[in-house]
Order: sequence, then structure tokens, then C-alpha cells
Amino acid sequence: MTKKIILLGLAIFLLTSNHSCIAPTGNAQEMRGVWVATVLNLDYPSMPTHSNEALKNEADAILDRAVEMRLNTIFLQVRPTSDAFYKSEIFPWSEYLTGTQDVMPLADFDPLEYWIRGAHARGLKLHAWINPYRITKNTSREQPKTLEMLSEYHPARLRPELVIAHKGDLYYDPALPEAQDLILAGVKEIIDNYRVDGIHFDDYFYPDRDFADDASYKKYGQGMKIGDWRRNNVNQLIGKVHVLVKTKNQSLQFGISPFGIWANDNSMPQGSKTNGNQAYFSHYADTLKWVREEKIDYIIPQLYWHIGHELADYKTLVAWWSNAVSGTHTRLYIGHAVYRAGGSDSSSPWFEDKEILRQLNLNREYPAVSGSVFFREGNFKDNDLLKNAVKKHYEEYDNKVAAKAYKPVGQ
Repeated sequence: MTKKIILLGLAIFLLTSNHSCIAPTGNAQEMRGVWVATVLNLDYPSMPTHSNEALKNEADAILDRAVEMRLNTIFLQVRPTSDAFYKSEIFPWSEYLTGTQDVMPLADFDPLEYWIRGAHARGLKLHAWINPYRITKNTSREQPKTLEMLSEYHPARLRPELVIAHKGDLYYDPALPEAQDLILAGVKEIIDNYRVDGIHFDDYFYPDRDFADDASYKKYGQGMKIGDWRRNNVNQLIGKVHVLVKTKNQSLQFGISPFGIWANDNSMPQGSKTNGNQAYFSHYADTLKWVREEKIDYIIPQLYWHIGHELADYKTLVAWWSNAVSGTHTRLYIGHAVYRAGGSDSSSPWFEDKEILRQLNLNREYPAVSGSVFFREGNFKDNDLLKNAVKKHYEEYDNKVAAKAYKPVGQ
């Protein structure tokens, strides 16, 4: 009897306290994610620092906010510009951590390890978000970076033949086998050394059509049209990452969040009834192929337009992507532009929290939609109205699910 009373008391404590180890109460089958951007210190850390306590406190605040909102997955940007938020033998420490590239945090502190332990202790999953090709990310306030400005042991500086300069930034050439091998080695380093739940790429593949890869095309093109050749280069990397991840652990996830339009139907018969930028032609990302061939476990198209948008209607694209994943094992999550929400103009579709809630409710009309991911975390930190609206949406949904699942004794 005493033992039962103790266990009952412990259960009540866990249910009523804010203990950090409590798992979110959300539907375990539904993706509820948020992107935490480290590039340009957008979300984490808020500014470069040598204070490990500041790094820990900011991470804890983000993780606690995710639990409060009934989210279940963190997409942490661990390699924003060919640099690292973790201990790497390949890439330098990120300048967004301490302010100087290749200067590590104090006392052997490992941010990624801290995030993983913190996420798992709270019942959250953590996917390592990587930008595979991008080497630098300049702003209008900066002079374009050159190779000589990178740290001495930066892989791009050690292997300049892998690099192409493009409109003020530096990129690895997707056509080069050596560049692909470098990216693969970076993925392997993470999954070998950290208990991440997934590897995640976003929409940065080829930056645009004007990429100066003539020399590579001449060497490796083999008579293919340049667009098909570029897409094949990206396809090769995606296929290799998929094999690498699944060889490590079948339960480890690999997913991508591409630009929201694969192709317009006036360009490709299978395309969506839209008239916007196209991942297939602008970024040479054949996202539909990856879905159909199941080279990825999940896809998160960035549907950053409102319902009823003239060129790229949100509802049209949700329906198109639902059809795209039909008959496959690739799960569909929707990427939402919470950075657009919260405006004070009542005539705007993004006024306050209304559009995000409309989109979340619309998603539930499509069985193929398995959840949502929000870009980006800082927009919840800075907008209590939006944060509380999303939290309430999930609370109400969970209560409905619980009510349906409840069966009184004897029935």
C-alpha cells in the first residue's frame, strides 16, 4: 500500500509540475517542429558570446518554450556556413558562436551535445540542420568574404578547387565528387558522434541559374543538358546521404525542406497550378523525384504564402504536395512562415495570428499532411499572441483526440 501511495504521489507531481523532464503532451504521431536558425545569430545564440552560461540559458529557454507550445521536434542549424556548432575534425567552429571562426567555446563546451541532452530530457527530438553547399553568408553591411578570410584550416581554404564564388558568397561545387565526399564526411561525423534523431537539409542547393560551373560541366557533363546535369549532381548527393543515414540506423531520419513549388504546370505537366519561382529550374532540386523514389523520410515544402495568394495559393500547394506523397512512405510536413505573421494591418492576410491558424486547420483536411514546422523560433519568442495561438490550437486538438480515445469502464 505504501509503495502504491508513493507511486501515485510521484505521478501527480509529474503531471502538475513544470519539471523539465516531462515529455510534451502532444500527439506523438504528428510532427510539430520549429527551425532554430543560427546563421547571422537569427535565433541562437542571440549574439556571439564566450559565456557558456549564456549559451546554455538561451538553449534552455528555447527548449522550454517548445514544450510549453506542445511542439515535439527541434531543427537546429548546426552547420550554417561550412562551420560547426559541435566538435568537428572537418569544419571550424562557427563564428556565430564566439564571434570568430574556429574559436571554440570555453571549457570544452559542446553546444550540440547540450541541445541534444536538453531536448531528449524534455521529450523532444532534435534534427541536425545542415546547409551542405554554402560556405559564406554575407550581408549588405559586409564586404564579400574571400578564401583568405576563412580560418587557416577551413576545408574550403585547404581545397580551393572545390569552391565557386557567386554574387558575393562562396559555395562548394555540387558537381565535384570531392565536394560531395566532404559533405558526406560531415554528415557521417555527426551521426557517428551525436545522438541526433535526424539529418536535415533546407532549400539551398544551386543558388540560381547563373552559377559559374562551366569548367565542371565541360569535364563531367557527358553531353547532358546543363539543367539535367545539375539536377543529377544534387540527386547523387541526396541518394548518398540517404544510404549513409540508413546504413547507420534505419530509424534515423533524413529529410529536406525545399522551396515550396517544385514546378509550375505551365513549365511541367505534373507541376502545380502556380506561377512562382520553381525549385526544379532555379535550384535544380528535383524534390518530386526524391519523394517518389523515397530517397528522403520526410519533406517539408516551405509554403510561405497565404491562402488565396494569386501566384502561389497555399491551399493549392497543400493539395499538390498531398498528391505528390500519395503511394509513398515519404511523410509530408508543411513549413509555415510564422515570420510573416503578427502584423498590425487588419487588411493583410497575415494580420495577427489568423493566417497561421487558418493554415493549421486547413492542413487537418488533408490526411497526407502529417504535421507542421515553423520558421522560425525567434518569431514565437517575440510574439506572445502567435505563441499562445499555436499552443491553444494544439491543446484543443489534443483534448479532442483524448476525448475520442476515452472509453468509460464497462463499455
